[in-house]
Amino acid sequence: MREHFDIVVSGGGIAGLTAAAAFGSAGYSVLCVDPTPPVMAESDPASDLRTTAFLQPSVKVLEAAGLWERFAAHAMPLQVMRIVDAGGETPEPRVSHDFDASDISDQPFGWNLPNWLLRRECVARLSELDTVRFRPGIGTTTLLTRETEALVGLSDGTRVSARLLIAADGRNSPMRAALGIGVRTTRFGQKALAFAVTHPVPHDNVSTEIHRSGGPFTFVPLPDRDGQPCSAIVWMETGAEALRLAALPVDAFEVEMGRRSCGLFGPLKLASRRTVWPIISQIAERFNGERTALMAEAAHVVPPIGAQGLNMSLADLTALMDLATPDGLGNPVMLHAYHRKRYPDVALRVAGVGMLNRASMITARPLRDARATMLNALYSTAPVRRALMQMGIGVR
Repeated sequence: MREHFDIVVSGGGIAGLTAAAAFGSAGYSVLCVDPTPPVMAESDPASDLRTTAFLQPSVKVLEAAGLWERFAAHAMPLQVMRIVDAGGETPEPRVSHDFDASDISDQPFGWNLPNWLLRRECVARLSELDTVRFRPGIGTTTLLTRETEALVGLSDGTRVSARLLIAADGRNSPMRAALGIGVRTTRFGQKALAFAVTHPVPHDNVSTEIHRSGGPFTFVPLPDRDGQPCSAIVWMETGAEALRLAALPVDAFEVEMGRRSCGLFGPLKLASRRTVWPIISQIAERFNGERTALMAEAAHVVPPIGAQGLNMSLADLTALMDLATPDGLGNPVMLHAYHRKRYPDVALRVAGVGMLNRASMITARPLRDARATMLNALYSTAPVRRALMQMGIGVR
């Protein structure tokens, strides 16, 4: 006998788990599946060592999902975003400006947490909800949609039905492919190294992004580790250079990252293993199909600049929650409205982050000089500076 749910969520990443928690908390019956069980311990060799900064607008939907109270105790507030241009002849700061959240709000820009911990807390929340069934190790394989329901085939050979399918199953989404929805992809020839470091100079809750060439080198504050200030690092470089760096012995790698960080936080000590991630931009041709909504990386992918990625995903979820009604869940009116609401903002952010990434990759000295001049000009004009901050975190 085929089981029926209000919602099936394809994908058990942070976005998919949050969607299941949010709709389950709202009283909908939800099945969430993912072929890969979530890794929920930092020490696990397969754990995701990246971090996520939740920007202000994301907190509301996390509260509705019953997650924020779980996250808050572990969250590191981000009060200041510091942009440093080090594109001169030698790797040292020549332009540095602080964008302070107090200029536009009485709250921090956002709060930073490790991805492995987010998965742990999401799964714990789902276990509290009688409305949600989470089946890790099971993936979605087939999709047949009708006017009234989506019929979803699972990798264990069973099939379930739902009024709404949420495809949150990644940049290579099988559910998006089943619907025949195309994507537009931009490849930058980059990879990102993600790891944690300790350093003698306190970060003071400042997120610091250092631009030279190849991509930004970004410090994101974490709680102290072994009595030392600690930061998560995302270091973007050309693909070949990123792989070279990832293969270096630890002492040689620490020398390289000390040079690239311009010594701003003193000698850096590697505090975790190194992981490497490909960098692309991608946007789906549309965010809806019959009885289906695309969200998160099934709909859009951006380079890790400005904490846009998961916050765009939570904006997707917020839109779905706002548009969902018990009678209209998954109908064409809801799903067309979802596409119209999200696509323009996402397209703008995908294009904008892509341009910022290309600017951070510049190798020619005259263009790096022009980048530093532009940073000075943007910062020096207070209304422009405030508008950029508001646009970046998604507040008006």
